Amino acid sequence: MGSFSLTHWIIVLIIVVLIFGTKKLRNVGKDLGGAVHDFKQGLNEGTDGKDAGKDDVIEHKKDEDKA
Repeated sequence: MGSFSLTHWIIVLIIVVLIFGTKKLRNVGKDLGGAVHDFKQGLNEGTDGKDAGKDDVIEHKKDEDKA
C-alpha cells in the first residue's frame, strides 16, 4: 500500500508516454539536463571566488602579526 511495484511504475510510464509523446518528453529531459549542468557550473564558479577572498584575508592577518 505504501510503495508501488515495478509493474505499477511501468504502467504509469506508458500512460505518460501516450499522453505527452516521446518528442516532448525528450525536450523536457534536455531542458532539465541543461538546467542541472548550468547549476553545477554556477556552483563551481561561485566557490572559486570565495576561496580567493579567504586567501587575501589570511595574508592580511599575517601582515598585521609581523607589524
